[in-house]
Formats: sequence, structure tokens, C-alpha cells
Amino acid sequence: MLSVGSISRMIGMIRAAVKHLPDPSVTLVGKRWRSPYLVLISCLLSLRTKDSTTLPASERLFRLAHSPEAMLELTVLEIERAVFPVGFYHTKSRRILEISRDLLERFKGRVPDTLEELLTLKGVGRKTANLVLVEGFGKDGICVDTHVHRISNRFGFVTTGSPDETEQVLRKKLPVKFWKEYNALLVLWGQNVCRPVSPKCSECPVRKMCNRVGVLQNR
Repeated sequence: MLSVGSISRMIGMIRAAVKHLPDPSVTLVGKRWRSPYLVLISCLLSLRTKDSTTLPASERLFRLAHSPEAMLELTVLEIERAVFPVGFYHTKSRRILEISRDLLERFKGRVPDTLEELLTLKGVGRKTANLVLVEGFGKDGICVDTHVHRISNRFGFVTTGSPDETEQVLRKKLPVKFWKEYNALLVLWGQNVCRPVSPKCSECPVRKMCNRVGVLQNR
């Protein structure tokens, strides 16, 4: 099992290796607009959608509405036209309106800044809630998507069967100082080097520390 010391060194090396790459789409939204609401909406749009599609869709929608009040002035069709071709755009467009209405009715238009309250919003799971805490509020959170789950297991730092289980183990093992950046780093790493199939181990600076769990072939 990979030690805390080893994962700390690996995070530093990955941070240096991806510094020339653009941030993931939701991270960019958080930096550019500094709005928890827009971070939440971009999180919803990003589900099962590539960053190259999510960011332009977010930008088109945000030109039409920046707040729950403004969003509710749009029709489902207007939102669909703005966010197409994100995955499941019909469902996501309706969900955006539902959440915007819920925020106004229960939170006075404010996006809640606790995990527990965020999880009460329809369609918001632990991954989205944690990402909103990190990118929207700058709070500590561990967002576990497919990249974080897969790579944390591949490294040998966790041995888990689901993203929710990975989050709970990381909360116990990963030093808090890494929580905010862990998702963004591993998303970039998973997209560019530590691919799901045939990862680029020959280009990987942390290959000597990685246990390569489950890797059957690599480049």
C-alpha cells in the first residue's frame, strides 16, 4: 500500500507536470466568475460530458443568465439551445430550472456552503457537492470522479470499489492540505497521461512509486 509520504511526493511531481495544461472546465468557471451558483451549474453540465464541450456550453448559458432569478426567466428550450451538445442536455436543462427555483424558495437564492445542504438539492450528489465547496467557496472537499477513483486505486493508495468509498478513505488518509487540488490534478493526469486504457507509463514521472494496480498494458 502506498504511503502518505509517497502520495505527497507524487502530488508534487504531478503538479509540476501539469502546470502548462489548462485547468478543468469547472475550475476555470470558479476562477473566472467567482460565483458558487455558476460553479454549481457548470458542475451539472459537466456530468458525462468532456471539458471541451462543457466550458463553451457554460459560457453560452452564462451570457443569458448569471443568477437563479435570471435563469428562471429562461424557458427549457432556451437553456437546451444554449447548452447543446452536452450529454443529457434535455434532463440537465430541466434540472437547472428546478435547482434555481429550489435555491430561491429554500435558500433565498444563495447556494448553500455545506455538504449536507448541497446534497438536499435534487440531482446533486457527493461529487458535485464537494466540487462546489472547493471551486465555488474555496473550502476543503474531496471530489471523487472517475479519474480520482481509478487513479487513486491504480497508485495503490486506496483499495476501493466505488467513488463514494474512495472519498471516505481519502478523507481519512489524504492530508487535508491536498484536498482542494487533488481532483483537478488527477482529472488532468487522467485525461493526458494516466489514461483508463494503456496509460502512458513511459512518460510518467511517478511511475517508480506507482503500483500500477490493474494495468494490463501501457505505453
